[in-house]
Amino acid sequence: MKRFVDQVAVITGAASGIGEACAIRFAEEGAKIACLDVTAAANEATAVSCRNLGAETLTLHCDVTDEVSVKTAVAAVMGKWGRIDVLVASAGIYTGSMLTEVSLPQWQRTIDINLTGVFLTNQAVVPIMIEQRRGSIINLSSMAGKTSWIASAEYSASKSGVIGLTRSVAMELAPYGATANAVCPGNTLTNMVRGVADKIGRLNDMTGEEWLQMRANDCPMQRLAEPWEMAGVVAFLASNDSRYLTGQAIEVDGGMIMS
Repeated sequence: MKRFVDQVAVITGAASGIGEACAIRFAEEGAKIACLDVTAAANEATAVSCRNLGAETLTLHCDVTDEVSVKTAVAAVMGKWGRIDVLVASAGIYTGSMLTEVSLPQWQRTIDINLTGVFLTNQAVVPIMIEQRRGSIINLSSMAGKTSWIASAEYSASKSGVIGLTRSVAMELAPYGATANAVCPGNTLTNMVRGVADKIGRLNDMTGEEWLQMRANDCPMQRLAEPWEMAGVVAFLASNDSRYLTGQAIEVDGGMIMS
């Protein structure tokens, strides 16, 4: 079933990981896809995958920390299609240093991309959805937005902020029939998480693969997630099946927080 025929989905961080998986999922379900990222070649590769699925696709360079860049990208989407039905704010980074080693520029860069980037993209799209009186915003937080570990201070702070921001956006959109929710992935097998594994593993005298296996063993489901599993939840939150669901921060973590 194609739930998003003739709808427009804007995906930030579309070049890789969960953002890439979301772009492909919405393409499979009939949406027009706007791929936004700063990494041109990888972003175009995602767009090609979407086009191969029959989706009309727009590739845009977008630095989510730059207000002008965000507004320019959103204007380009509106200029081409005249609507935005779905925003998936997926762009994010993880630096992974012990608190005493986190420099102020490192802290600021993480907050700028992971939190300010979500703020700017939401801010640019909300007036469009209010005017349309429909739409779905899905912001990527993390289970680290609800709990934390060592070497994740700036990351956890940014992802907790995404949850608070999402709730406020949901309140402002609610009278107009549009929704905003956050998805909080557990450890998902992306290049970013593999980089985290290598870095945090060294702090524990482990290889990256050993650290990933430890995290899988800690999970009640005894495995890590794949990006497409996050994309499925994002697509549900953008669908008509979730019209009465807003302001939520949904853990998709194999039961990690529960346990």
